[in-house]
Amino acid sequence: MGSIYGYVRVSSTDQHEDRQLIAMVERGIPGNCIYMDKQSGKDFKRPQYKALMKKLRPGDQLCITSIDRLGRNYEEIQEQWRILTREKKVDILVFDMPLLDTRRDKDLIGTLIADIVLQVLSFVAQKERENIRQRQAEGIAAAKARGVRFGRLPAQLPEDFDMIVRLWKDNVLTTTEAAHLCGMARSSFRYRAAKIKTDTV
Repeated sequence: MGSIYGYVRVSSTDQHEDRQLIAMVERGIPGNCIYMDKQSGKDFKRPQYKALMKKLRPGDQLCITSIDRLGRNYEEIQEQWRILTREKKVDILVFDMPLLDTRRDKDLIGTLIADIVLQVLSFVAQKERENIRQRQAEGIAAAKARGVRFGRLPAQLPEDFDMIVRLWKDNVLTTTEAAHLCGMARSSFRYRAAKIKTDTV
């Protein structure tokens, strides 16, 4: 019998991996056999996933909590499944979908059922991702329509900003000196200074 590995992925450093790690531990997977990436599934430039792929040998078992841990869309999930099961000859167990357990029913019917379930779940995972992006875009658009501003708020200008800009334009102050007096970067100072109407300075 081969070794058992777990793979955990969260989309960003803002998300927590606790739920996935707990599921792995409950299945008896040793901590040193659990590989985890904290970054987007938009591509497979993931260091821990790459390390895991190099470690896997025929007969090993890979555990994931859900099918979307393998990729971001239908094609990627299907491709990774094919590489793992056919090229590397690794068994896969998906915790939240017991039908996706390649250890069992290795006959033709069992393989057919697993393939059908995989295709359906891969499609659902992609559609859910697309729906999330659409809802985010709609939410941002609605917020902007209400006047909500996104991004960092501009730094508060000092009370003598107009005078500093005047001295800068008269070449009394260098850009570096003027930016330092205003407590901002040179590029920020030039940008904010450009907003000041010429007739006011």
